[in-house]
Amino acid sequence: MATMGVIADDFTGATDIATAYAARGYRTEVLTGAAVPASPDVDVAVVALKTRTAPVTTAVQESLAALDRLVAAGHDRFFLKYCSTFDSTDEGNIGPVLDALVARTGADHCVVVPAFPDNGRTTYQGHLFVGSDLLEHSSMRHHPLTPMRRSRIAELLRPQTRYPVGEVHLGTVRLGHRAVAAAIAERAARYVVVDAIDDDDLVTIATATADDVLRSGGSGLASGIAVGGADTATAFATPPGRALVVCGSASARTREQIAVAVAAGVPARRLDVGRLTTGLPQVVDEVVAWVLEQPADSTPVVYSVGDLADVADDGDRPGLVEDALAEIVLRTVSAGVTRCIVAGGETSGAVVSGLGVDRLSIGPVIAPGVCWAEGATAAGHRVVLALKSGNFGGPDMFTTAWEALA
Repeated sequence: MATMGVIADDFTGATDIATAYAARGYRTEVLTGAAVPASPDVDVAVVALKTRTAPVTTAVQESLAALDRLVAAGHDRFFLKYCSTFDSTDEGNIGPVLDALVARTGADHCVVVPAFPDNGRTTYQGHLFVGSDLLEHSSMRHHPLTPMRRSRIAELLRPQTRYPVGEVHLGTVRLGHRAVAAAIAERAARYVVVDAIDDDDLVTIATATADDVLRSGGSGLASGIAVGGADTATAFATPPGRALVVCGSASARTREQIAVAVAAGVPARRLDVGRLTTGLPQVVDEVVAWVLEQPADSTPVVYSVGDLADVADDGDRPGLVEDALAEIVLRTVSAGVTRCIVAGGETSGAVVSGLGVDRLSIGPVIAPGVCWAEGATAAGHRVVLALKSGNFGGPDMFTTAWEALA
């Protein structure tokens, strides 16, 4: 019986952490439907939610419902997955959701470990870095929904919770897992931020907390767990058909990936965001027609933000962008698209929900935190999806990701 149940606050985060568990030898499945049970032979079940920027009450209710599903399925260890850049605000959801999960599980403490060194996210002296920059100096400072203007994780979390937040710094981590476990136990804090700047640190933290009923953080912590016994190498045969990339993310990395694809000659079209308020169906019709006019062996890119000036044009219409991109994917899948990269957490949730995909099996890895995953739509179409956090993947991902598919 599987023991680990994961609650992810967005769909890209769900496939991100599922990739980490699968790579460590655990049969892992992502559940995207509201009441879908996990397959009986999986080791780790990941429930994908759309709660990162949802109202606090909604985020708490949906997270507790996910926990109840996992408990009913026999899980007795749990993980709250949030972004490795701790995307949140003072009124955000990480603290309230953690408080609710702590109360429901009876956990007396929970580590907070967003670090993901393979993607340049590290924590030192309690401060979160993106590459060599403090979080507050990174591109996340300008995130349209969750602008990150502080870097000390405890300072980000404290306004969101009624419980004290402590820290365990790198010097203690480097003393080994017993020292970390002792330091966590000594802290008079419900939540403990633990430093990590490389994969060995994550192994130490994962070992120190192996028996904890509840952990939290990015997928990096999952990559540090003990190796499981399953052969999770997945070489599913890609269904024949067309390919597509849709981007709702405004992140610097996604904009770079779009630019690299365009420079390589990939067909690309920017969504006419300004017309969505009054003419969304017409915009969708035009884009779908354009996609299907491209050569069958091409990988066209549809995007909402090509440079920062486009963010101002987006205005208060991000929900319409997600709706439009989800409808474009649904319509093109019905017309023969079987492979699709989706950039952006909110966009990924909208696309998967729009397709009616209720579970995803994990396939080949494209980049740290990004994999191909397979599912079936409500209409019975088999699709292979790569749900990509906006800041993840190499610059050439939109031209090279297809090489991982058989």
